[in-house]
Amino acid sequence: MNRPPDCPAHTGEGGAQPDAPREPSASRPAPAPGVELVVGLGNPRERYAATRHNLGYRVVDELARRLEAAPWSHRPLCDVTSVPLGARLLLAKPLTFMNRSGAAVAWLLDHLDLEPRQMLVVLDDADLDLGALRLRRSGGPGTHNGLRDICERFGTAFPRLRLGVRGRDGWQDLADWVLSPFTDDEQPLAWQLVARGADAVETAVREGLDPAMSRFNGPASQTVADR
Repeated sequence: MNRPPDCPAHTGEGGAQPDAPREPSASRPAPAPGVELVVGLGNPRERYAATRHNLGYRVVDELARRLEAAPWSHRPLCDVTSVPLGARLLLAKPLTFMNRSGAAVAWLLDHLDLEPRQMLVVLDDADLDLGALRLRRSGGPGTHNGLRDICERFGTAFPRLRLGVRGRDGWQDLADWVLSPFTDDEQPLAWQLVARGADAVETAVREGLDPAMSRFNGPASQTVADR
């Protein structure tokens, strides 16, 4: 995926230290072994919040909302919070801008003492139709520069959830297009995609990747009908 404008990385230095993960809630089942960190890709700053490229952020924000996360903590390269799902599940949003996502992921894995396979990356995908989901255990980065930066540092053996953002109309410049907001006609499906993306992540954490892939992979009409 083409690069967004070359913006300086936001470090967030001097921010608050992260809260300790909450105790698991007795009403929620423990997650299946595997995913302990969910990283939603996007660009920091308010002007990017509603763009196609920030769907990863939006899915993580939705998970934080519905799972009653601890307050977000500002770390050197990312925002981090914990949710009461199992012994430990952390959510993160890199603050390094999309093309440098690998630096934030490196910091997270090092400080949390995790392997790449314990991380689920959530991102937009301009090669998939709007509303489609594709959860995979591993794979190449495709046209996505944020995912490419992560793969160049850690290889491709980590789970990722791709959220389709391709609309009916084409584009002349892909970088400009992914940094544009959804049209009014696309907004309902975009909101639905965020909710289903959060559902897919919860299922992957609670039940494992295979059940989540079976239940959610495919176009919006298919996955909604199957639920």
